[in-house]
Amino acid sequence: MIRGRWGTCVAAATVAIFCGLSPRPLHAATDDAAALRAFAKAQRAASPAPQLPRGAFLLEPATTSVVLSPDGSRLAWLRQNGRSREVWSRTLAGDATPRRLLGNTGAREIAWTRDSRWLLLQSPREVFALAARGQAGSGIVVTLGGQAKRELIAVDGSQGAAVLTIEQSGMTMQGTPSAWSLQRVDAQGRRTQLWRDRQRITDAATDAQGRLLWLQLVDGTAQVLYRFENGRPRAVLRCEDLHRCGLLAAMPDGGAWLRGDIGGDLTRLQSLSPDGRLRDVQGDPRGIADVDEVVFDPATNRPRFVAYRSAVPMLQSLDAADAAPLAALQAKLPGRDLDLQAAPNAWLVEERGGALQGRRWHLFDPRTRTLDFLFDDAPTFARGGKPATHIPIAAVANVLPVSWRASDGMQLHGFLTLPPGRDAATLPLVVNVHGGPWSHWRPEFRAVTQMLANRGYAVFEPNPRSSTGHGRAYVMGAGSDFGNGRVQQDIVEGTRWLLANGVGDANRVGITGASFGGYSTLLGVTFQPELFKAGAAMVPPPDFGWVLRWILRNPEALQLGNVVPMRDWARMMGVDPADATTMARLHAQSPLANAARMRRPLLIAAGGEDQRVGIAGVIEYAARLKLAGSDASLLVDADAGHSNREPVAREAWLFELEQLFHAHLGGAAPQPPDGEIRAYLRKGLRMAGKDFSQFSDATVR
Repeated sequence: MIRGRWGTCVAAATVAIFCGLSPRPLHAATDDAAALRAFAKAQRAASPAPQLPRGAFLLEPATTSVVLSPDGSRLAWLRQNGRSREVWSRTLAGDATPRRLLGNTGAREIAWTRDSRWLLLQSPREVFALAARGQAGSGIVVTLGGQAKRELIAVDGSQGAAVLTIEQSGMTMQGTPSAWSLQRVDAQGRRTQLWRDRQRITDAATDAQGRLLWLQLVDGTAQVLYRFENGRPRAVLRCEDLHRCGLLAAMPDGGAWLRGDIGGDLTRLQSLSPDGRLRDVQGDPRGIADVDEVVFDPATNRPRFVAYRSAVPMLQSLDAADAAPLAALQAKLPGRDLDLQAAPNAWLVEERGGALQGRRWHLFDPRTRTLDFLFDDAPTFARGGKPATHIPIAAVANVLPVSWRASDGMQLHGFLTLPPGRDAATLPLVVNVHGGPWSHWRPEFRAVTQMLANRGYAVFEPNPRSSTGHGRAYVMGAGSDFGNGRVQQDIVEGTRWLLANGVGDANRVGITGASFGGYSTLLGVTFQPELFKAGAAMVPPPDFGWVLRWILRNPEALQLGNVVPMRDWARMMGVDPADATTMARLHAQSPLANAARMRRPLLIAAGGEDQRVGIAGVIEYAARLKLAGSDASLLVDADAGHSNREPVAREAWLFELEQLFHAHLGGAAPQPPDGEIRAYLRKGLRMAGKDFSQFSDATVR
C-alpha cells in the first residue's frame, strides 16, 4: 500500500484539544546564552523593516496541494479562484503547457492513484475521481462523514486506482459504534469489505496483491497490530500506555514500517518483522525531535526520506544514492523546511520557512541537480481578494530556535523572533503560547508573530512540557499540573531567561495565545502580573478541568480522543476528569476562580458556536471580571466556532493586538481600522474596556 498525499505525514499520537526560517541557516537549538546574544547582535545590525499593513500578513495562496504522479510524468495542483478552486495539470516532458481539468471544486486536497491516471479530489464530504488522461468515468468515489462517519485513510497502492476507508456502523447503549469496517473503494465507487470488527479499526496495510496484511485495532486503552496469515489475524505488537506505534506501510517481506517510540523516548522510523521483532531504522541524531514525516518511494513502497520539524527543520535520506542529490538541493535552499515527493526522474519540492511567507514549489532533477521554480501566480489579500505580493524576505523578522533549562533541570525548546534593526534589550516582549496544550510551534511563518515583530516587538514562542514533537517524556511531563503550576512555570521561566540574557524590556512584557494559549494568557495576567502587563486571549477556557468535562459531553470527544477513548486518554495523560481531587485543584488554580485577582488590561475573543470551549463559561468569566472592576474587553463572534477563518475576523484580531499592546507595552501605533473592521468590532463587543470603548455601540456610529 502506498500512502499518497493522505497518510504520508504522520502526526503524533496525542491530541490537540484546544488549538495553532530564516534566510540564513538557523542556529542549532541550544541553551547557550552566547548563541542568543549573537543572534540579537546580528538582528540589531540588519536594516530596519518598514511598517507593513495588517492585510499583508494575511494572504491567500493562489496555488495549493501540488502533487507529482507516481510515474513522474505529471504534476497536478489546485488553484484558488475566489471561494472555489480549479484543478490544473501539466506534463513534465514535451508540451508542459498547464491545462485546466476542472473549473470548480470544493476539494481541499488532491492525490494521484497508483496508476497515475486519476486524480482523487478530497473535500470534507466526498472523494471525487477525476480522469487525468482523457478517459471516461469521472465521478464520486465515496462520501465522507455522515451517519457512518466514514473516513479516508490512504490511497491503496496495491491497486491501480482505489482508496481505503474506515466506517462505523450501529450504536451501543453507551453511544459508541457497535462495529467498524475497513473497505476498499475503486475509482468507479465499487466497494469491497476487507475486514469488519467490533473493536475500533484505526489503520491497515495491504500487500502487493491487495490482500489485507496488517490491521491496527484499539483494544481497551492499547493499540494492537495484527498480521494476517491465511486470512486470519495474529497479534504481533501491543502498544500500551500511550506508546506510539503508527502503521505506515507494509514491507515486501511481509513486515511493516512504523513510526513509533517503543523502546525509547522519541519516535523513530521502525521496522516490524512478521514475527514481532522491532528494529530502529532512523531517529533524530541530535536526540531532540520526533520523526515528523516519512516520505515513501511510490514505485518500491520503501521509505527514502525522514523529516524532523520540532526545532530546526531537518530532512535526511535513507538511501545512499539520495544523499548527494539531497545535499545539493539543501545547498540551493539553505535553512528551509523541505517536503519532498519523489518519483523516478524528479522530486517535487515544497519549500517553507519562518521568514518565508507562503509556500514555494520547485522541480528538482536528482541526476542533473537542477532546480526549477514552479508557479509565479500572485497571492491575494484574504480580505477583498485583490492581487498581492509576498512580504520580501528582507522585511520579515528572523527566527531563532532557543532552548532553556527549567528550574527542575528539564531542557525546553521554543522560538524567538526579533525585528531587524532594533536593540533587543529595549524591545517590548510578547509571549505567544500555542494551543493544545498537546501541540507545538513548528519552524514556520506565523502571521501573528511576524505582524507583532513588524510593529517592534520581540516575540517568544515557548514549547513548554506537554508540547508534542520532542518525545514521550516531554509531552507527558506535565502530568495534571495545568493550573498555575509546572506548564505555566515553564513559560514564565523561559520568558525570564530571555530577559536575563538581554532580550526584552522587563517592564513591557505581554502575553497572548489562542485556545490553550488563551488559557495560559489568563493565567499569566492573573498569577504573574508582575511579569505580564497585558494579555490578549482568543477562545480561552477559563477553567481547564471544566472544559475537559465539557468536551467529554459533546460529540467531539471521540474525534479528539484519536485512537484511545478520550476519557481513558486524559486519565493516562494525568488529567483524569473523574478524579475529584485533581479537578478541584485545577478549579482552585483557574482564572475563573481567581477572576477578582485579575488587574491587568485583558482582551478576550470567543466564538458563539465553539464546541470545545463553551461560550457560557467564557461569558461567566467575563461577567466576574466586570463585577471585579477589571479593565477587560470581550468580543464574541456569534457565528464562529473554535477557529475563525473569516478574513475580517482575522484582520480584526491583528488590529486588536496592535491596539492593546501599543497602549500598554509601547509598540507601534496601529493604523485606524476601516469601516468593515469597525462594524465587526461594534457588532461583537459585548464588554469594552478602556482600550476598546471607542468601538462600542455607545460611541461608534
